[in-house]
Amino acid sequence: MVFLYLCPMEKEHQIFGIRAILEAIDAGAAIDKVFVQKEASGDLMKKLLAALKRNNVNHAFVPIEKLNRLTPNNHQGAVATISPIAFYDLDILLEELNSANKTPLLLILDQISDARNFGAIIRTAECTGVHGIIISKSGAAPVNGDTVKTSAGAVFNMPICKVEHIKDAIFTLQASGIKTVAATEKTDQLLYDVSFSEPVAIIMGSEDRGINPSVLKIVDEKAKLPMFGNIGSLNVSVACGAFLYEAVRQRQ
Repeated sequence: MVFLYLCPMEKEHQIFGIRAILEAIDAGAAIDKVFVQKEASGDLMKKLLAALKRNNVNHAFVPIEKLNRLTPNNHQGAVATISPIAFYDLDILLEELNSANKTPLLLILDQISDARNFGAIIRTAECTGVHGIIISKSGAAPVNGDTVKTSAGAVFNMPICKVEHIKDAIFTLQASGIKTVAATEKTDQLLYDVSFSEPVAIIMGSEDRGINPSVLKIVDEKAKLPMFGNIGSLNVSVACGAFLYEAVRQRQ
């Protein structure tokens, strides 16, 4: 039996206990992340670690104090957070957009790890008519209570696709005739000189490192925002909003 614990602070679904988490993995539950106690041992823990690796489940090793803060229950060295939404398959999303004769406007988030930034981006994306958001299975911010709150509930209206690798998703989009545009300061081209009226996916990078260099090598175009102040960068959710509203302006 799988036990769910509803965290009173974040209204976030959790699974605690190694056997319960193993059952959830076998059942195909939408697990966002598993927190595993550092230096924990035992046959059952080895089985859990093998299942996490085999199913590419996002996980982290943490001190027991972290697990004790996550749940007052007997966690047995492992706590999993469960997404409140069901994730989309990228190929199915593209098929639906094609069937509806829509001009795709997509977002790719490369290793954005802050749940509040993620929620703010989802909210702006929903307001600007984005058809879907693509994130990686590992390293991405979880869909948790903070995400839901900062998105103002928009997370329930936005298709979100989890993929194994961002680069593979980009290749899939390009093969489907969707242009990929990276938001990066490593270019001389401003976003106002890029066409967003055609099928396009905008790529935003992580809060601290930006877009992965290997991703930058394969995108179709790069664009940046003009900056006039002493601070050389914007919060990623603010920058994302500027790119999306330029796309809205061009599409109207």
